[in-house]
Amino acid sequence: MNKQGKIYGVSLGPGDPLMITLKGLQVLQQVDKIYYPGSLLPDGTTSSYSLQILQHYNLSKNKLQGMFLKMSDNREQAEQTYADTFRHLLADYNAGLQVAFVSEGDISFYSTFAYLLQHIHSHKLALEIIAGVPSFILGAAEHQSSLAILNEKIAILPRMKDRDTLSRYLEEFETVVLIKVRSVLHEIRTLINQTGLNIVYCERLGTAQQYITTDINDLEHREIPYFSLLILKRS
Repeated sequence: MNKQGKIYGVSLGPGDPLMITLKGLQVLQQVDKIYYPGSLLPDGTTSSYSLQILQHYNLSKNKLQGMFLKMSDNREQAEQTYADTFRHLLADYNAGLQVAFVSEGDISFYSTFAYLLQHIHSHKLALEIIAGVPSFILGAAEHQSSLAILNEKIAILPRMKDRDTLSRYLEEFETVVLIKVRSVLHEIRTLINQTGLNIVYCERLGTAQQYITTDINDLEHREIPYFSLLILKRS
């Protein structure tokens, strides 16, 4: 009788390798193969935040397989990469392998896994998704502050460029979390200074390079990495 294949979506947490769940780590130790996302840089080299976390778990290098996306807004190229990766993943599944796909943070929260998930569902493959800690949750913990209490509302906004739109969200929500802020921070700095919002800026949370500040002016000349976020709270 052939062994039944299975796919796991495993959340790695925001960067600290100890912040994976016990269940997630157990799955990584037991599966036959682990796919991880990364970036294909213009010079032909690759980088992967997920791989940096995986390297702490003493896993066999033979079962690690990268999926590298070009740093581009060309969705057609990205879709082709997802399709190619799924074909490999499906072959492993049909061979009876236990296969994991990992993602930093939580795998259901702005993760590349979402695009593979469409293929997995359409083929009706056996699947288990293991939740994790998203970066803004760690940001609040590191700052030792509360994201929300009682009936307060939270909005999570990626690449918020329009200051008027952000102002409207801040009128309706007591807490606004801005993610993917690298390209838009200069557009919202003035609004933050004008409104007197309480802010927590975080970058590379859970790593040795972690940086947190509550003064938006500290960022005026700072190079903002991709793994950065802002927590905004009304005074």
